[in-house]
Amino acid sequence: MICKYQELTRLEMEQVDRENTIVLIPLGALEQHGNQAPLGTDTLIATAMCDYIEKELKDEDINLLLFPVIPVGLSTEHKEFCGSITFKPMTYYHMLYDICESLAHHGFKKMAFLVCHGGNAPVANLISREVRSDFKVYPFVLNSGAFDHPAVKATISKGNTFDFHGGEMETSMVMAIDESLVKLETSEKGIPKNTAMKAHLSWLASDWVTEQQKPIGIGGDPKGATKEKGEIILSISAKEIVKDLILIRDFKE
Repeated sequence: MICKYQELTRLEMEQVDRENTIVLIPLGALEQHGNQAPLGTDTLIATAMCDYIEKELKDEDINLLLFPVIPVGLSTEHKEFCGSITFKPMTYYHMLYDICESLAHHGFKKMAFLVCHGGNAPVANLISREVRSDFKVYPFVLNSGAFDHPAVKATISKGNTFDFHGGEMETSMVMAIDESLVKLETSEKGIPKNTAMKAHLSWLASDWVTEQQKPIGIGGDPKGATKEKGEIILSISAKEIVKDLILIRDFKE
């Protein structure tokens, strides 16, 4: 059984095997992704990932509830760029904690955060430990993009170094979802202006600039992005997430 959480009635929810059902909570964001990609890139990807996951699981015996995508996250690193919206860390913490507390109150035992914006991961990891300790439930943290997979890396154009936030891969993913939302003609390449990341300094989007040293907030050159590349990345990422969901389904303490 795979259902969208918000589409069930109360009576239908009462019939759910809550002890053995995974609640997948996609964590999106609303933040700048360069000149070419929409502010809602991470939320669009989160929504699409749920669709891809559902297709990959069609032949599996699994109980999965797809929670509504949370469209705002922890985007401190992007807040100086117009349009970016961020929770404060403790606001985000308390919101996710309260969701998990409500789910635990109703008898759900397995919850999985699907991190579709890297900045959300630290809070998701922290919450998972706290919630497990406080409510004796089993929270998991999954990453949505299989960016280290060889077939995904192969989608990056030759010579496109530093592909990172808002770069070719993420832009391709949005194009696979809705090509009309991407404006490649306005894209600019982003390069690091300093050694912040190498030095393990917490990076800000302003650490990424154009060749003219203008803050651009993305890594790499998005110009090689295509819908076809995006479909490859989304499909492979979904397959990798499904492997984890099967492990979660079978998990017993």
